[in-house]
Parts: sequence; structure tokens; C-alpha cells
Amino acid sequence: MKRILVTGGAGFIGSHLCERLVNEGHDVICIDNFYSGSKENVWHLIGKPNFEIVRHDVINPYWAEVDEIYNLACPASPIYYQNDPIQTTKTSFFGAYHMLGLARRTKAKILQSSTSEVYGDPNIHPQPESYWGNVNPIGLRSCYDEGKRVAETLFFDYYRLHKVRAKVIRIFNTYGPRMAVSDGRVVSNFVVQALRGEDLTIYGDGQQTRSFQYVSDLIEGMIRMMDTPDDFTGPVNLGNPGEFTMLELAEKVIKKIGGKSKIVFRPLPSDDPKMRRPDITIAKRELGWEPKVPLDEGLDHIIAYFRDYLQR
Repeated sequence: MKRILVTGGAGFIGSHLCERLVNEGHDVICIDNFYSGSKENVWHLIGKPNFEIVRHDVINPYWAEVDEIYNLACPASPIYYQNDPIQTTKTSFFGAYHMLGLARRTKAKILQSSTSEVYGDPNIHPQPESYWGNVNPIGLRSCYDEGKRVAETLFFDYYRLHKVRAKVIRIFNTYGPRMAVSDGRVVSNFVVQALRGEDLTIYGDGQQTRSFQYVSDLIEGMIRMMDTPDDFTGPVNLGNPGEFTMLELAEKVIKKIGGKSKIVFRPLPSDDPKMRRPDITIAKRELGWEPKVPLDEGLDHIIAYFRDYLQR
């Protein structure tokens, strides 16, 4: 049994990670300030003897005796992270800084959940980890993109200077149960709009592409990354290389849900990437990992989740 700290543990991805670690018998501390996370996401874990939830903001130091740290704290939805961009940048930087300090003191292994947004609007396709990115440092999305980039910088400097056992993953678009109804990400947006009988909103012409990873595949990749030898830091892309246009995704959702929803088009937000697809060669080689859940199967799961959620 390991003592494991998960920051942002009440969020969409964090709650699935906590659930997996608790079910494996580890002693899990979940910390969250509940800005975008929710107690409802981990309600089924509260009361278990190996799970503890703490209200805490990672821009402030936190002390605990732990063996591993998963640093997931930071809102990932544009609606949330653009609502308070200064707080978003502070969360990325100070959260990484304080968790790295804790890892250094306790000699814990620590994993940073970075993002495909570090690649910006890429000029290389698909995106390998060696690509440095094409990022606007002063745009509306920069608080998140640049915050995650500087967090990676901190992780590698702590690894080089202080020998902290650091790991970095870059998460591509992920979906699944416990996504927030109003978080603004494309899969949840389309599914909720279709279930409500509303028109599906596409920004731009719908030809921009994304790769969609089901949450259980991501959690498996995260745990495998944490279990790699100390001299392997990454970064490692974790995503599903299947690539779909926004128009294709919208049509899939309408076909699965039925109803009278149509597709409507709105102006494209600034700095929205035109294409996004991971090169997962390193994940396959170093982790023995690749996604197992195809988009059609994953959509069935999330549609069932939101159908039940909206009827409560």
C-alpha cells in the first residue's frame, strides 16, 4: 500500500484516478479547492478507510507524508480557466512549485499532468514530444497554455538540480463520466445539447480536428507512467491517435441520440488549434500503453451518464 496525494482529486480526471487508486488498496489523500471540481465526483469514496478529502488550494503549501504525488490541480476547460486567468497561471506555477517542494522533502515520486495545449496551434502533425510548439504567450488561452509550459520547466529543473523523481505526461482531449455539464468542452457540449433537444454548436467551419481519449485509458497510462524507473521523466503523450473533425463528432452524437437537433455554426475563438493528434510512439515503447476504448464505445458510455444525470 502506498500513501498517494492527488491534487485536483475532485475534478473529472482526478476523481477517476482517486477511485482507481482507492480500489487498488492505496491510502489516498485528495485535495481540491472545488473551483471546478465537485464533492459529488468523489462522494462514493467518502467514508472509505483509505480515502481522505481535504479542501485546499495548491497556490499555498501543503504538508503530508506521501510516497507518490499526482499533480492534476488546474481547471482544464476554457470556460473555467479563462474566467480567472491570473488564478489559472498561479495554480499551474505555484501548484507545481509547492508539490515539487513536498516531493523533494518526502523523496516522493511526482507526476505532472501537462497538456497537449503546450503544442499550441501546431505546425507539425501528429505532435511528437520533441515538438516545441506554436503558442501565443499573450492570448486568451495563454494563462493555461503557458502555465502548463512553465510547470514542465519547473519539473525538469527540480529533476536536474534536486534529483526529484519527476514524471511529465501531456494529456490530449479526454472525455467520460463526471465531466461537468457546463464545462464547455466539445464532447460534453454536443452530448448535453443533443439530449436537451438543442442545436449543436460548432465554432468555425467544423473542419478542425481533435483526438478523443476515454478517461479509463488515460488513468491506465498515468499509473503506468508513475511506475516507470526514476531515470525516465518523459514527457509522454497520452491520447488516442484516432482523429475526427468537429463536424464528424457532431454527426456521430446526433445519430446516436436521435431527435431533431441540427448543427449551427459560430465564429471560431481566438487561438483555437486547427488540428490536434498525438504521436504515442514513446507511450507504446516505454509504458506498453495504447488506448483501448474506441470513440463509438466511449460515446455510448458518456451519453448514458449524461442521460441519467439530466433526469435527476
